[in-house]
This record gives sequence, structure tokens and C-alpha cells, in this order.
Amino acid sequence: MLSLLLWLILFVLCWPLALLALLLWPVVWLVLLPFRLIGISVEAVFALLKAILFLPARVLGGRP
Repeated sequence: MLSLLLWLILFVLCWPLALLALLLWPVVWLVLLPFRLIGISVEAVFALLKAILFLPARVLGGRP
């Protein structure tokens, strides 16, 4: 019985937070989108630099 009462109290206290999180998630996603794009760009630049640096070894017959 006590467990049920604790679950009901948790439900009453936490449903506004769950609803707020549900409504604010698209806004948070939009705010974080530029950081993801920057991360993808930086990763692409590092991949390009790695390809340029390892190109002589690949041309000379190094392992792929």
C-alpha cells in the first residue's frame, strides 16, 4: 500500500516535468543543431588532413 502511495506521489510531482521536457525537446534540438553541424565539419576536415598526410605512404605501397 505504501508503495502505491509513493508511486502516486511521484506521478503527481513528476508529470509536469515530463510534459515540460516533451514540449521543450524540439527547442533543445534546434539549439544543439549548430554544434552538431560544427562537429561534422571538424570531423570531415580531420579526415581530409589524414588522407592528405597518408597519401604518400599509400602511393609508395604501404598497407591500406
